[in-house]
Amino acid sequence: MEKPSRRSGGSVTIQDVARAAGVSAMTVSRVVNGGTNVRQSTREAVAAAIAQLNYSPNSAARSLAAGEAAQIGLLYANPSMAYLSHFLIGALEGARKVGCHLVLEPCDGDSDEAQAEGARRFASTPVQGVILPPPLSDARLVQDELDAAGTPSVAVAVGMALPGRDSVRIDDFAAARAMTRHLIDFGHRRIGFVRGNPNNGASGERWRGFVAAIEEAGLDVADMPVEQGLFTYRSGIDAAEGLIDRTDRPTAIFASNDDMAAAAINVAHRRGLHVPQDLSIVGFDDTSLATTTWPEITTIRQPIAAMAEAAVEMLLTRIRDRRTGTGEDAGEDRVLEHELVVRESSGPAPR
Repeated sequence: MEKPSRRSGGSVTIQDVARAAGVSAMTVSRVVNGGTNVRQSTREAVAAAIAQLNYSPNSAARSLAAGEAAQIGLLYANPSMAYLSHFLIGALEGARKVGCHLVLEPCDGDSDEAQAEGARRFASTPVQGVILPPPLSDARLVQDELDAAGTPSVAVAVGMALPGRDSVRIDDFAAARAMTRHLIDFGHRRIGFVRGNPNNGASGERWRGFVAAIEEAGLDVADMPVEQGLFTYRSGIDAAEGLIDRTDRPTAIFASNDDMAAAAINVAHRRGLHVPQDLSIVGFDDTSLATTTWPEITTIRQPIAAMAEAAVEMLLTRIRDRRTGTGEDAGEDRVLEHELVVRESSGPAPR
């Protein structure tokens, strides 16, 4: 899908989204309103079009305690369109269930100032709360801007609990440890690791989980080749080339997300390697890339849509509490379950 030029949220129509996604306006309406008779691939195409066009769908609003519908903002800057599509599906479903307006706002750049400017734009609108998916969930300047405006927020997919802040996450440490054990159980003793963006707290937890499993198996972390990635497909290409082109190539690669794992499989194919016979490759998140890449990727299923939906519900609770002057102070940390999904990209270490 070709990325259109940026337009203001109010000027984009449901027909624009339908054209960009290659579906009918009725199909877009079904996705926005949580209809069940829509294929998952179509949902993801619509969610991607919504993100690219900065379309702000409004759910059929029901009254809140104060007698008016809440407006919730979603500020995003995620480099993975696959991840963002899953996240938007969950946010739309959550907004439909609670009857609030969902307003989308992209960041115009990767710098701290660009992210802070996105938060300031939201703070100057009627938005009553903001959901922050990664990497903005870990952006201190974004949190500071929202705090200064008195705007509550929920951070999603952070590495660990944030003192005094609402958050939704999984146990990234335990998930990465389980994935590493999966490779060790297959007989791999030299496992390459592709780290995620260093500005993302979950990246550090996944690295810690990897190290813990290596040490628990009596192996030396220093023997495990490591490359830095940024959660993007392009960075995964660079990292995989650095691992695969070594004279002492690892027998398995654990990439910190599915985009980078898919990129590693691409590099392996170009180098004439068979996955997993010559090289096992695993990822993290279980986005659509995990099942559209050949071979399908063994990965950690992070309930991305469910996390977004939970964030909407938590934020609405916080908004109601502020309106009525009731409820506890912010600081709920909700941890959802993850799952190790074994597919065709991992197998026994080559002899």
